[in-house]
Amino acid sequence: MKSVNVQRSGPALLPDCNRVLIRPFMPGDETSARRLVARVLALSEEDVQRLLAEVLGEFGDRHAHLEEFLRQRYGQVRDYLPPDASPSPDRQLLLASYFTHEYSLEAAALFNPSIVPHPNQADLPAGALRFILSLRATGEGHISSITFRTGVVSAQHRVTLVPPAPFVTEPERVWNATYEQPLFRRKLAEMGVGCDFCWRVLNQLPEYFTMAKLQQVLETVRTEVDPSDPTSARAARGLLLLAESNYEVAFTPSPRVSQRAIFPHTPSQRNGIEDARFVRFQEDDGVATYYATYTAYDGRIVLPQLLETPDFERFAFSTLNGPAVRNKGMALFPRRINGLYAMLSRQDDESLFLMFSEHPHFWYEAKVLLSPQEPWELLKLGNCGSPIETEAGWLVLSHGVGPMRKYCLGAFLLDLLDPGKVIGRLRTPLLSPNELEREGYVPNVVYTCGALVHHGVLIMPYAMSDSATSFATVPLADLLAAMQ
Repeated sequence: MKSVNVQRSGPALLPDCNRVLIRPFMPGDETSARRLVARVLALSEEDVQRLLAEVLGEFGDRHAHLEEFLRQRYGQVRDYLPPDASPSPDRQLLLASYFTHEYSLEAAALFNPSIVPHPNQADLPAGALRFILSLRATGEGHISSITFRTGVVSAQHRVTLVPPAPFVTEPERVWNATYEQPLFRRKLAEMGVGCDFCWRVLNQLPEYFTMAKLQQVLETVRTEVDPSDPTSARAARGLLLLAESNYEVAFTPSPRVSQRAIFPHTPSQRNGIEDARFVRFQEDDGVATYYATYTAYDGRIVLPQLLETPDFERFAFSTLNGPAVRNKGMALFPRRINGLYAMLSRQDDESLFLMFSEHPHFWYEAKVLLSPQEPWELLKLGNCGSPIETEAGWLVLSHGVGPMRKYCLGAFLLDLLDPGKVIGRLRTPLLSPNELEREGYVPNVVYTCGALVHHGVLIMPYAMSDSATSFATVPLADLLAAMQ
């Protein structure tokens, strides 16, 4: 069997506690919050001005829009004030600062990377490629979010990273985002909460509607039904839950992608947005969209979900529906195949499956594609990102779990026209954790959520024991030859 020449090339990305995000903070329950408000309201105006100056002086250079954030935060906590309270603008900001904290989103781990071409390829040396690297960042409480870096692969396949922006920001919720009624109806039916109440609400909505319009119609229909009817109450909750789970966010325009971080937002994401597998998807008409499948985790249940963006500034989060939406590790092919979307998945926490669908949000059937076979993957087999199209076939990076729960990377090849056919497979690991990579949050693991090919070389970012990230390169011809 031919060997594969894998070169660990760096650079290394280590957890960075200096990158902090400014976030809302709740000091206990409602009673605790009201006691805190009373104490701040009891301060003299002189003390207020002095304390606020200290806060702005200490934290102002760590966050680009601190005062704006505090003003918004005051609006969120003002309900804890007595009805007759009218604090000065300075006291409002100071009060908000007690309900705010810094969160070091990358302090514990920076791992499970995915790499895609940057939307902007201007002003590069000949033969170079600019890329966006997404990473799973983990901080206090083991909460996972998505963070980004940018870099360039040179014509000689040297990987360099742009130093990250000093500020980290979250996106704002896009409250005027529209919902497509036919798609909304279909998802509601998939949830099993469709009923007469739901259809009455939807029949009064236009083809495209906003959250505000949905809430307005909901209130109207509620007055027309028996308020004690539990079916109507359940349906109303289902309508709002679906709308809140399918939402959009947008960042303030900035040239620095590394300034952006996507933190858990909905109840289903409470404990993390995990292992985003980004892919540049190109439609038949040439229009490109970046999709990412990811795992939403609330501390008990894992849910595969979908993320979509045209530019890494505005992101749409969508629920995935259908009986084949289960387990972790879903990865979308970068284009349609025979008119259908195609996806890899792991239905049984053991083997790899292949699915097709006419719509990226709905998946109904899955067929076994590959099962554990080699000693280093007998426990579990999964994908490591979206398939990569080559002249020889669809190249898929995989991960296998073997003795002592050791994770190794592998690869296999699918037929271009019929990806249900496996036409090549590595019999030995492509990459195994070495002595410098086996210590970490989860020992003895190498893992990736997506690679790319540039001028005949596979550029593969990979995580080391769920703690840090580095890069490896592989001549594509060598890899394909080893699978024949």
